[in-house]
Amino acid sequence: MIRKSTSFSIFILLLVIALGFTLPPKRKIVWPKKIYDFGNNLSSEEKKELGRVLFYDPLLSSNGSISCSSCHLSYTAFAHTDHPTSHGVNDAVGTRNAPALFNLAWKKNFMWDGAVHHLDAQALAPIENKLEMNESLPNVIEKLNARKFYRELFYQAWGDSLATGERMLKSISQFLISLESTNSKYDQMLEGTLKFTAQEQQGYLLFQKFCNACHTEPLFTSNQFANNGIEPRFTSDLGRENITGRKEDRYLFMVPSLRNIEFSYPYMHDGQMKTLQDVLNHYSNGSNFEGSTSLPLNQKMHLSSNEKQDLIAFLLTLTDQQFLTRTDYQFPKKLQNEILQRATQ
Repeated sequence: MIRKSTSFSIFILLLVIALGFTLPPKRKIVWPKKIYDFGNNLSSEEKKELGRVLFYDPLLSSNGSISCSSCHLSYTAFAHTDHPTSHGVNDAVGTRNAPALFNLAWKKNFMWDGAVHHLDAQALAPIENKLEMNESLPNVIEKLNARKFYRELFYQAWGDSLATGERMLKSISQFLISLESTNSKYDQMLEGTLKFTAQEQQGYLLFQKFCNACHTEPLFTSNQFANNGIEPRFTSDLGRENITGRKEDRYLFMVPSLRNIEFSYPYMHDGQMKTLQDVLNHYSNGSNFEGSTSLPLNQKMHLSSNEKQDLIAFLLTLTDQQFLTRTDYQFPKKLQNEILQRATQ
């Protein structure tokens, strides 16, 4: 039986090689160095877990109705698909689409206009925004210290039960930097464990020709700001000019990563495009909107309908199912009882 089994295995291996079903050669994935300063916020599972609980807790909003996760859902790559722009307390409507959250340790600027320069300060923006959580940091800290649930979590994470603004923000950062998406079909293709279909490979070539300058591999973003010719539809958002005050920065927005793009619709800073087909149509048709678009976006892509489908096929290889379904990124069960207790008090 052993000899027959061995002979059969060798036969199958030779047949696979003869038919050309070999895996592609392994290519080295060159990831840039992480930017986040871990030396100023030493990693620990306890800090990350505290950050996860804070991320999902509506206690951080003024009326207890909105959490970070209200606009950043784990199964949509921590983006928001229900509305073009984010919704806040008391049914307030924001001015921008909630961006996806992952691979943040490689970023130095945050928000669509780069208003925040450090991840540890990023959570303050939605907490204090009147159209989002409409709360203040002192009030949040007071509420956290009033709960035994949080005093215990802060003690486990920081060796001290006292919640402070710094500890809260650094804990949230610990959770956010743990959100890494590095295991898509694209990644597995580069590792040599999967092979692209002919259509995906053709789409990859088109991507490298037309898209890679701004959506640079392997992060699929240059982490720079660009004007892509999108005419404001829902708001009169001036983009980075709001931060710098410079007219030359008008309509410049952060280039988003294309990883998990299949699930992070609607697209653009104001969520005005619902599908990838809409996006490719925009770049193929060009833009007559005020001001020239950033290089190389001032040139039409000239894609045929078939080429658009090929490019979309490649973009779908950037979906990381493992990232989208990780249970340690999802709502922490321990928070459920805490929320229920508050409701009865």
